[in-house]
Amino acid sequence: MFWHKAQISDTEKGEVRRWRVGETRGTVVAGGNGQGDRLDQLNTPLFVFVDLDHTVYVSDFGNHRVMKWEEGGKEGTVVAGGRGNGNSLTQLSYPYGVVLDQLSTVYVADGWNHRIMRWPKGATQGSVLMGGNGTGGEANQLYYPRDLSFDRHGNLYVVDNSNDRVQRFNIERSSSLLRLDLFGYRVKS
Repeated sequence: MFWHKAQISDTEKGEVRRWRVGETRGTVVAGGNGQGDRLDQLNTPLFVFVDLDHTVYVSDFGNHRVMKWEEGGKEGTVVAGGRGNGNSLTQLSYPYGVVLDQLSTVYVADGWNHRIMRWPKGATQGSVLMGGNGTGGEANQLYYPRDLSFDRHGNLYVVDNSNDRVQRFNIERSSSLLRLDLFGYRVKS
């Protein structure tokens, strides 16, 4: 795949721009109305995920939410968090990385809650997939998870920032079962 465009978040302006090869200004695809908490604003957008329909998902760090911006939209939709800073299943605390699976389920590195949250499409609350057991280096703990990504086999990789490790989770789904296998990788300095 060749890179013909990129999505760049501007934390100071509260916007995400799409840049195509040869462009000098880029196009605002999320936010762009100053920093704030309205649906047409972002407050410190950090991580961006773009799906195949060119819908942009943004971790809105300062608003403790993940926003979905459809192509050409003038305002976004809250798809995770958005109920203030906290640790209930309807809240996030300074979200970082965001990624979607093939079912449009949103996965969020919920940084200051030290957990990975999963929000199925249309859900009003998420569920804790991993972590949420305080900070630490045990197999069931995360310490400021920063980013996440899926590989082509459906494994979820989590950058466990302050533990200096990347963890791989094998997520196996059936009608009523979620199996989570943990494989940790230490980053050597």
